[in-house]
Amino acid sequence: MLPDWALPGDPALACGALLLGLLLDLAYPEHRGILLRIHPVAIAFSLARRLAPPYSSKLRGVVATALVMAAILAPAGLALYIAWMIGPAVWLLVAGLIVKLSIPVRLLLDTVARVARSLGEGRLAEARMTVQGIVRRETSSLGPGHVASAAIESLSESLVDGITSPLLWYTIAGPLGALAQRTANTLDGALGYKTPEYRDPGWASARLDTIMNLIPARITAMLTVILAPLVGLSMRGALRTWTRFHSQIESLNAGHIMSAYAGALKVRLEKPGSYTLGEGRLPEAREIWLALRLTILIIVFSYMAVLVLCMYRSP
Repeated sequence: MLPDWALPGDPALACGALLLGLLLDLAYPEHRGILLRIHPVAIAFSLARRLAPPYSSKLRGVVATALVMAAILAPAGLALYIAWMIGPAVWLLVAGLIVKLSIPVRLLLDTVARVARSLGEGRLAEARMTVQGIVRRETSSLGPGHVASAAIESLSESLVDGITSPLLWYTIAGPLGALAQRTANTLDGALGYKTPEYRDPGWASARLDTIMNLIPARITAMLTVILAPLVGLSMRGALRTWTRFHSQIESLNAGHIMSAYAGALKVRLEKPGSYTLGEGRLPEAREIWLALRLTILIIVFSYMAVLVLCMYRSP
């Protein structure tokens, strides 16, 4: 059982911190300047790259992963504990800030919407540049269909990595659980490249990220199937494509949500030279907007589910 300073038994505080974090994110989605430099994600990324440089050993990667997790979680845990000792109102503010830093909602939606808008208005170069900020692949030569595909792939995968997974970990371990998942995902983004440079130093971070997202990825794919008809998309297509194509990607988690989205939208999501998920044509701007509607619905449902769980959590 968690101590009260980690996640209070009082439903008003447990739910309040989650909602405050969401409101802070909606009000201030993008950090700049000094606020970006002290953001836990930026610190974790920079620290991981310094502690586990290219071609270093697997052991060094394990140590780096442990040190970065401790460097991010220990100060946050201490801040929560001190805030709880001062009073519930202070705890609520600190916990809400940690949640805001752990669960980025608006920036993802805004970025993908900019891609859809640019494609819809025929500004392909602008769409390529925008989508480059949320995918690892080179986008400068992609056609409209592959730009749209990259946006939907990133949207669906980031839905798990950045929203539904930390939400689930919030129900398990409070704000520190959400922050731990966010840090693990950042470590994977910093070191988890399947290249000779990072194959060994990135092993531990990749495994940790896979483990923490294992259940959330499958739950979110299931929600995609169930909720797709509510926004005019195909439940049958989502289920069929999910079960048929989820293993086409090397990642144990990403293929589940991405293939479910492809089926719900009745399109083909494709990374040239790597994988193809689903059948039919490549998506267009219209499908990005539909994917955004589905994503928002899943986010709303997920927040409501977590709030209910927090309300009925045993003190």
